[in-house]
Amino acid sequence: MEDEFIRPATVGEITGMSIAALAQMRTRGRGPRFYKPTERTVLYKRSEIMAWLESSAQSCTAPRVVA
Repeated sequence: MEDEFIRPATVGEITGMSIAALAQMRTRGRGPRFYKPTERTVLYKRSEIMAWLESSAQSCTAPRVVA
């Protein structure tokens, strides 16, 4: 069940993000990886959403410095 495909509405429930915010992230090439099996269908893998969230963990609110 960890590798199941889920729709943006479910991703929104998991992350607290709106469907529109997820769409903007896709347009800008940011956010979690997604799949488009058809022109109008957007899917995500639950495991990749969880990994994406885990990778965003921070211990400080200061802006990140990219070296």
